[in-house]
Amino acid sequence: MISKSELRKTARKPARLNRAGESLSGRAYQQIRDEILRGDLSIGDVLSRRRLAKRLNMSFLPITEALKCLETEGLVESRPRIGTRVRIPNEQDIRDSNVIREALESQAARLCAQNITAEEKVQLRTSARQLDELQKMCALEHADSRFLFSVHTYHMEFHMRVAELGRCPGLCRAIEKEQVLILNWLYDIAANRRTQPEEFHSTLAEALCSGDPIAADVAMRAHVRYGLDQVLERLANYDRGDAWRLKSSNPERNSKTSGNGFGKQGK
Repeated sequence: MISKSELRKTARKPARLNRAGESLSGRAYQQIRDEILRGDLSIGDVLSRRRLAKRLNMSFLPITEALKCLETEGLVESRPRIGTRVRIPNEQDIRDSNVIREALESQAARLCAQNITAEEKVQLRTSARQLDELQKMCALEHADSRFLFSVHTYHMEFHMRVAELGRCPGLCRAIEKEQVLILNWLYDIAANRRTQPEEFHSTLAEALCSGDPIAADVAMRAHVRYGLDQVLERLANYDRGDAWRLKSSNPERNSKTSGNGFGKQGK
C-alpha cells in the first residue's frame, strides 16, 4: 500500500500542459490558465487586462495575446465593449465536449488494448491505483487548490498515457487539440465534483489491459459518461447574461459581493 506522502509526491509531478512558448504571452497564458484550472479564477470571473498586466508585471500586449489564445481554447470568452471573463459553459457546450471526448477516448482505448505491452500493463495499473487513492484523498480530506491541481494534472496525464499506448500520434494530437481533457477538468472544478466510484480508474485499467478492444471501448465510454448529469445540474444555475453586465459596469460593488454565482472578481 502506497503511503499518503508518496501519493502527494506523485501528485506533484510536473504538468505536461500545452504551453504557448516561453515568450511573455506564453508565460501569461500559462499563469492565467493554471489559475482557472486551480479554481483561483472561477467561471464567470471578469478578467481585467489592466489588473492582470499589473499583477504579472507585463504590458497589455502579452496579456491580450494570452487571453486570445485562451478564448480559442474555450476557457475564456469576450464581448465587444463589455470585456473578457472565464467562460461559463452552457448545456450544449458541455454535452458537445463530452461527445467528442467519448469518441476520441473510446478509440484510444481500443488501440491501447490492442497494442499495450506486458510492462506497460503493470505501469498503467499502478498509475490507475495511485490515481484512485489520490482522488479518494481529495474527497475525504480538506485539500488546497494546489493539491487538487496536481491531482487533476495526474488525471490528465493518465488519460493521455492511454492515448499514447495506442501508438497513434494523430489521435493524441486530436485529443490535445480539442481540449477535451482540459475542458473536463474545468467542468469538474466548476461543479466541485470530487467523489467517484471505488477503483474508478483501476476498473478502467483492467479493461484496457484485457487485450479485448470491445471491452476497453465499453469501459471507456462508461467512464467518460459518468457524472455528466451531476455536472450539468450544478452548472445550470450560473447566470449567463445580467451578471456579466452587472459585474462589468460596477466592478467595485461586485468585488465585495459573494453569492452571485460567479466567485471572485478577476484581478
